[in-house]
Amino acid sequence: MKAIVQNGYGSADVLALREVDDPVIGDDDVLVRVHAAGCGPDVWHLMTGLPYFVRAMPGFRTVHTRVPGQDFAGRVEAVGANIADIRPGDDVMGVAEGSFAELALARPDKLARKPAGITFEQAAAVPISGCSALQSVRDLGGAGPGQTAVIVGAGGGVGTFAVQIAKALGAGVTGVCSAAKADVVRSIGADDVIDYSREDFADGVRRWDLVVETAGRRSISELRHALTPTGTLVIVGGEGGNRWTGGFGRQLFRAPFASMLTRQKLRSLNAKEGREDLETLASMIDAGQVTPVVGSTYPLARAADALRELEGGHATGKIVVTVAEGPGR
Repeated sequence: MKAIVQNGYGSADVLALREVDDPVIGDDDVLVRVHAAGCGPDVWHLMTGLPYFVRAMPGFRTVHTRVPGQDFAGRVEAVGANIADIRPGDDVMGVAEGSFAELALARPDKLARKPAGITFEQAAAVPISGCSALQSVRDLGGAGPGQTAVIVGAGGGVGTFAVQIAKALGAGVTGVCSAAKADVVRSIGADDVIDYSREDFADGVRRWDLVVETAGRRSISELRHALTPTGTLVIVGGEGGNRWTGGFGRQLFRAPFASMLTRQKLRSLNAKEGREDLETLASMIDAGQVTPVVGSTYPLARAADALRELEGGHATGKIVVTVAEGPGR
């Protein structure tokens, strides 16, 4: 099969399209033909090995997974002997190690049906970004009717989901983004949009019950100025910082410590993708409450260019790599 292969840590130049062996299915595996794969910060961090602490997951000195990519949408090719509720021919979305390939192995508890009303590209945008947004807004943030929420980085992969989920849960939603993404953020339901280049949402003039920070550029002390006295801050991911912890230092150290000193709730997301949340997202998509936003698509052979655009930091919605042609696109 064709796959993108990564032979070491580095820039997008370490990626190359190669012929590799098909994966061997086990009794507890689901073999899927990948139609599209999501390209997000998770792929970039494991490609570059930055910040350094992420190397502890795939192996500090060598790349454990030669084929990058995690979230995907595609069609089931075969199932292992112990799989009873998934069948060949089912259209699914979920998480599989090495999704930048024509075929990948997935665990059944990391899969859900693909909503019929969206394309494979849109479905590939859902698993990691959608689950991150759902867990940030609903589980950690407790968004609901009568509450106000501000989504920082509202035009990005997680942000576009967070805006729609907060709105679906009944909260009043403000999106913070660039002027170039303002129309998109309004179109997905934001009640108000702040252009971060013209207005500082964290100047203390306005305060929200929930702040979801996906952009990774503001300190915890700054973000607290945007919270009500008992509001909740949820930090998703991290950018910048030093080469050892990067922006994740806010999550690993500062947020837990600061939480002990204030009535405000400071939470860090450790997202886990699973069938229950994926099915919830599928139901929200079916109901018209959520529409995945795909900004750019690249063919598998140009996966490196997808990572280069991602590194630029200005993508709208999710970047997606298309792998196989198929019905339902």
